[in-house]
Amino acid sequence: MASRAQVARGRQRVWLFDLDDTLHHASGGIFADLELAMNDYMVSHLGLTDTEARELRRRYWRRYGATLLGLVRHHGVLGSHFLEETHALPRLEALLRASSPDLAWLRRLRGRKVLLTNAPQRYAERVLSALDLHAVFDQVIPVEQMRVFGHWRPKPDARMFRHVCARLGVAPSRCILVEDSPLNLKSARSLGMSTVWMRGWTPVSIRHRPAFVDKRVTHLRQLKAWAGR
Repeated sequence: MASRAQVARGRQRVWLFDLDDTLHHASGGIFADLELAMNDYMVSHLGLTDTEARELRRRYWRRYGATLLGLVRHHGVLGSHFLEETHALPRLEALLRASSPDLAWLRRLRGRKVLLTNAPQRYAERVLSALDLHAVFDQVIPVEQMRVFGHWRPKPDARMFRHVCARLGVAPSRCILVEDSPLNLKSARSLGMSTVWMRGWTPVSIRHRPAFVDKRVTHLRQLKAWAGR
C-alpha cells in the first residue's frame, strides 16, 4: 500500500522539460558540431562517404526521431559508444546560448521538475552545469535511461513516456511536457499529458497551434501565469 507521502507526491504536478532548443539555443551552433560528429562517426565506422553519411543520418532522424535508433537497428552500432563518441563536443560550453530571464524564471518555478532529454547524460550534465541549472531539477532522465525491456525507446516513443510516468509515480494527466518538437508533444498528448510547445529557438513552418498543443510560447517565462493555475 502506498504511503501518504507517495500518494501526495503522485498528485503533485510534474514539469518535464526538454533540453536542446528548449532550455538553450542548440540549433544556433551546437547542432552543427553534433551533426559533423555524427557524420564523422558514420564515415569511420560504417565506411560511408560524407554525402552518404549525411543523407543516412537525416533519413534516420526523420524516420525514428533519433539517428541513434537507425544505427542500432540497421547497423548493429553499440548505442553507448555512438553517444560517447559523438557528444564529446569540445566547443559545447563556448557555443551555449540561453535566455537569462527564462533561466531565472525556471529557477523560481515551483513543483517537481524533471529534465527529459534524448541527449546522453554527460552532455546533459555539462549543459546544466554551464547554465547553473543542476540544482533546479529533481531528476535528470537522459537517453541512456530510455530503454524499455532492453530496447532503446527515446522520444517520441509513447512506451517510454508511460515508463517515465510509472517511474515518477504520477499519472500522465499530472505531467506537463515542455518541448520544441511537435512530434514529441503529439505522442505525450495522446497519453493525456499537458503540452507546451517552446518555439523560440527553432523556426517552424506551422503557424497555427496544433490540437495536441495546449500552450505555445517563444519564451519560457511566458508560462508564468499558466504555471500558477
